[in-house]
Amino acid sequence: MPPNHIIRPLELTDFRKGYIECLANLTVVGDVTEQMFAESFEDMQRAGCYFVIVIEDLEVTKIVATGTLVVEQKFIRMCGRVGHIEDIVVAKGQQGKRFGFTIIKQLMELATATGCYKSILDCSPDNVPFYEKCGLENKGIQMAAYVPGAAHKL
Repeated sequence: MPPNHIIRPLELTDFRKGYIECLANLTVVGDVTEQMFAESFEDMQRAGCYFVIVIEDLEVTKIVATGTLVVEQKFIRMCGRVGHIEDIVVAKGQQGKRFGFTIIKQLMELATATGCYKSILDCSPDNVPFYEKCGLENKGIQMAAYVPGAAHKL
């Protein structure tokens, strides 16, 4: 990782360090207020199964990459756990520095440490080669059903 960059868990103060703007490089985020951010952050902390990590550029105090691991408890596989890797994004202008690779590897290690028997993620076909380089393999097709009028239409 380049000097003056650290990888760490998401903090409440990251709202002011451009976390939402970083996420907006991935998809529509909407007009998330600091209060909304804090409430969601606290909900995720309480649940105990959400692990959001960020890479911060300490020189400019900006979040330049992020990813999330959600640990799902199952009944199958002897009541095993599955790690869902979500919201992998590297800010524009920050690609090519191995931030995405670093985030994925850290989340996969965290999944193993929390007892997950596998880690999965959904991605577009264009991103398959990147995730294969990270050690994942193509295992199927993602399906989705969107709720009419829900937040995805922002």
